[in-house]
Amino acid sequence: MTEQTYCDRLVQDMPFLTGLGRLSEQQVDRIILQLNRYYPQILSNKDAEKFRNPKVSLRVRLCDLLGHLQRSGERDCQEFYRALYIHAQPLHSCLPSRHTLRPVAFLTCLGLAAGLALLVYCCPPGGCCLAKPQPSPLQTMGQSPAGWTEAYT
Repeated sequence: MTEQTYCDRLVQDMPFLTGLGRLSEQQVDRIILQLNRYYPQILSNKDAEKFRNPKVSLRVRLCDLLGHLQRSGERDCQEFYRALYIHAQPLHSCLPSRHTLRPVAFLTCLGLAAGLALLVYCCPPGGCCLAKPQPSPLQTMGQSPAGWTEAYT
């Protein structure tokens, strides 16, 4: 099973991110500026100006930016998530892709639950046979040194 890519996450998170009031104008501007300044290969000056144009609605600009990043590739999507974390950390922690139970996590939980159920089912009512120390051969033959029987009973 493959892990979800950043581009896959962006597809899943796009409706959430473009929802009314999720990201402010200032947060989007900061994300665009970070991608443009630190990673000019991701967003050129021309692209940054286009995505920061106040004459176009914020939602349209954000949709265009996210579409541009998806077409650009995995690394660009990953840098978007890094910028989102820096400039909108509370929103980043609420993303739908962060709360999706992935197949590996599901199988891990299922295996743990099955193991615990088997342990509970196989243990005697007085406690688990693994929790009590087993008597040594000396104790079973009645030749144990003084004090050993009291310590293990």
